[in-house]
Amino acid sequence: MGCYSSKNSDSPANRVARWRSTGIVALRDRKLKAVPAEIFEVDRFVRTLDLTNNSIVEIPSEISKLISMQRLVLADNQIERLPANLGVFKSLKILKLDGNRIKMLPDELGSLFRLEKFSVSRNLLMSLPKTIGDLHGLLLLNVSNNKLKSLPESIGGCTSLEELQADDNLVEELPPSICSLTNLKSLSLNNNNIKKLPQNLLKDCKALQNISLHENPISMDQFQQMEGFQSFEARRKKKFDKQIDSNVMMSSSGLDEGLDLGNSR
Repeated sequence: MGCYSSKNSDSPANRVARWRSTGIVALRDRKLKAVPAEIFEVDRFVRTLDLTNNSIVEIPSEISKLISMQRLVLADNQIERLPANLGVFKSLKILKLDGNRIKMLPDELGSLFRLEKFSVSRNLLMSLPKTIGDLHGLLLLNVSNNKLKSLPESIGGCTSLEELQADDNLVEELPPSICSLTNLKSLSLNNNNIKKLPQNLLKDCKALQNISLHENPISMDQFQQMEGFQSFEARRKKKFDKQIDSNVMMSSSGLDEGLDLGNSR
């Protein structure tokens, strides 16, 4: 009887009932090759869908039934493309697509007006859609470990952006519009091909505290000669002092935080 109850408790009907009750569908590490159809029965009750670390290749169009989703995590799968109806998720705040095989993002991405955190690192992206500039509420953008040669000029429209991570790409220069990101606090561009930065970056991005340009062909002298460097340096040191005062600093590696031009090519 005990064994029967245990099996029955995880029956499809019970799973659907549990998902409806909690709003959370968590199926990490299940070796799934497809999105289970029973998820779509929960439709508008789903708030979080986490399918991390499976073998899913395709996201079916039926996912549009989950119109109330706020958090969609599809990291570490084998997804090659996103559904064209992605724009239906008007409540989505977090979208994680790290560690897949995505080569292109749909223009509908720009319709996710409430998106706050978007991470698509470790994919095969060669460009970002212009519509990314429509994400005015975006706070974090992580596009590291792709094949990007540039960032779109439209990125200046992400006016709430606080953190931009674009490490390990092929970026040669940043668009001038990045100077419009007045809320930007952290900019990480390690291991790219950047020879210079927009001249007004430090002057206009008055919230900027951390810049990491490790393994780029840009010199410290170039950086120090930029207008606004002294103000940036003051912000960086102020943040560093606060970390020491609050005992946040756990290792000497933190001494370089905020300005990393070491080992530039």
